[in-house]
Amino acid sequence: MKPLLPVFCRPMGYVVILLAAFLPLVMMLLGRVTDANLVFYRECSKLLVMLGALMIIFAYTRDEGKETERLRCRATRNAIFITVAIVFGDMLLRVAQGDATAPVDSSSFVVYLLVHVLCLEFSIKKEAVSRAFKRNGR
Repeated sequence: MKPLLPVFCRPMGYVVILLAAFLPLVMMLLGRVTDANLVFYRECSKLLVMLGALMIIFAYTRDEGKETERLRCRATRNAIFITVAIVFGDMLLRVAQGDATAPVDSSSFVVYLLVHVLCLEFSIKKEAVSRAFKRNGR
């Protein structure tokens, strides 16, 4: 999977995710969130998290190479597996509770993107540590 965005989009993606996490809280403290616009703010937060995660996933790293492309593909595979397990577990929990009226979770894609970012970051950091130990001859 080739990167599409410049390097500065990775830290900017984290800023967007932090903004999405804390902006609704600040707006609530300022009295801007009401019952009438709560769904609007929730959906805007989800969109900002999606945007930030996509910026992180598709941005170049500083030392971009074939190994990073391989790590991106592996992170995608792991994220799909983990997200399916989470959504399936949630479905089993609802079946076990006998709650037929609960709506299907609409944030599975957000969960997927966040798990994908976590898998990607973990893989990149793990590879960097492995390279550092190989370089030192250990």
